[in-house]
Amino acid sequence: MRVNKLTIAALAVVAGLSLTACQNDDEAAAVDQSKPSVSSTEGSDDSAQGEAKEPAAKEPAAAGKCRTDELDIKAQDSTIDGDELSTVAVTFTNGGGHDCSVGGFAGVDLKTNAGTVSAERSGEQAPATVLKDGESVSFYISYPANDTGGSGVRITGLVVTPPDETKSVTLDWPGAASLPVTEGPGTPVKVGPIGSAGQGG
Repeated sequence: MRVNKLTIAALAVVAGLSLTACQNDDEAAAVDQSKPSVSSTEGSDDSAQGEAKEPAAKEPAAAGKCRTDELDIKAQDSTIDGDELSTVAVTFTNGGGHDCSVGGFAGVDLKTNAGTVSAERSGEQAPATVLKDGESVSFYISYPANDTGGSGVRITGLVVTPPDETKSVTLDWPGAASLPVTEGPGTPVKVGPIGSAGQGG
């Protein structure tokens, strides 16, 4: 009987410990369930949404070349007293309603009573210039004055072709009436690059 009493007492202690352990596990589970769950993807989703909301940067559109029909082309005498050579300034004004790019050398031909005289390019640099609508840029035409006392070669007109264009514009010649008669190859008429003359000469 004494042995049975000890066995029953031992079983009662073990059962009590098991019950306590189960209660502790249940309480811990309840505490864990009460905590709000945090998704590891929430931060990355917010970041991705933030990046998607940012507008993509727009690249500026490149200006197309200035077309003959979009340019108002004028020429005026810009000779300065005392200069060895006489000068005419030709001005391009952008009237196309949008930006355009012009650079290099224009084609220049003088119409004379002895035929056409084509200007030769100077050796200056010819960087491109972007003209906003209404803006202007000029270049020069230089030629020797006719100081020979003779009639020389009479100039009857000026033909200008903008750079990279095939359409030309014929203008009245605003400079001296004639060129001196020259012998040998080449031409005494020179043309500077776009931007080589101040606006208005």
